[in-house]
Amino acid sequence: MYKSIIRPILFKFDPEDVHHFTFSVLKNFGFLTQLFFPKPIEDKRLEREVFGLKFKNPVGLAAGFDKNAVLFNELGDLGFGFVEIGTVTPKAQAGNPRKRLFRLIEDGGIINRMGFNNDGLQAAIEKLKGNKGKIIIGGNIGKNTDTSPENYTQDYLDCFEGLHPHVDYFVLNVSCPNVGSHAKLEDVEYLRELITEVKKINQSKSVQKPILLKIAPDLNNAQLDEIVELIAETKIDGVIVSNTSVNREGLKTSPEFLQQIGNGGLSGRPIRERSTKMIKYLSDKSNKAFPIIGVGGIHSAKDAIEKLDAGATLVQLYTGFIYEGPELINEINKELLTRAGRLPR
Repeated sequence: MYKSIIRPILFKFDPEDVHHFTFSVLKNFGFLTQLFFPKPIEDKRLEREVFGLKFKNPVGLAAGFDKNAVLFNELGDLGFGFVEIGTVTPKAQAGNPRKRLFRLIEDGGIINRMGFNNDGLQAAIEKLKGNKGKIIIGGNIGKNTDTSPENYTQDYLDCFEGLHPHVDYFVLNVSCPNVGSHAKLEDVEYLRELITEVKKINQSKSVQKPILLKIAPDLNNAQLDEIVELIAETKIDGVIVSNTSVNREGLKTSPEFLQQIGNGGLSGRPIRERSTKMIKYLSDKSNKAFPIIGVGGIHSAKDAIEKLDAGATLVQLYTGFIYEGPELINEINKELLTRAGRLPR
């Protein structure tokens, strides 16, 4: 239904306009999803316990879709095992000028340069008060664009403190290519400082929340080795592999169209292989010392299994969800159930 009827109509319009339209439909007419999409699969064999949290299934929605924590209850009704909100910044910000979201249909990809557009920390907190408790929620946090370098850490701390009572785990987003001073955010010395300060706040709480790091797909093996060492040293709870890419190699989309688009982070099928190789490298190098959430180019159940076999414990959808529709969640979970006897619990 989605790929044959709904998607061809939606893809005739501007991607960002479609995003807002879809939100409005799901928020106000969510009951219609029962008519158009199959009932979500629920089965105890799909449950996964990771960093102290019990996920009803291992298929989540990556950050960037529900930036302002508007739709997490409705997304849970579609069958996701968890939803990551954000990226949330302390202050509301408009992000980069439109047009800033582009489909690469030939490649099954998307390029975005949204620039952390969101309604800010307080707005997210108010929305999260409407949590019905039926889905695990991650809080993806970042810095405001106009924050000076000496105050980057404080932005993360403000978001961590504010969201702590309202989310189940945190993601430090230090790898988005659409924000200023991207290089500093991926510097290992700075990451050590940032993680140390965030952990201090976490340890002061009666209930501590898992902290994950989200990394880019463009890191080389030497940089990945540094990430493994950093996680071992700081003892954070896991890593998300991976964010969007600035690499444009091997695309079917014409160079002329890519030049028209300009800067931005690439997601979807073009980064599938890179993301999976990084998952395997980190898993092997660390001897499976920490959980990995695999994201990047999952457009089928086979793609999801590939990530899990490479060493991921959970997976997240984003671009694949847009291209393949909500049915993809069930397809992955059905495949997992057929392999339940062979999958690590």
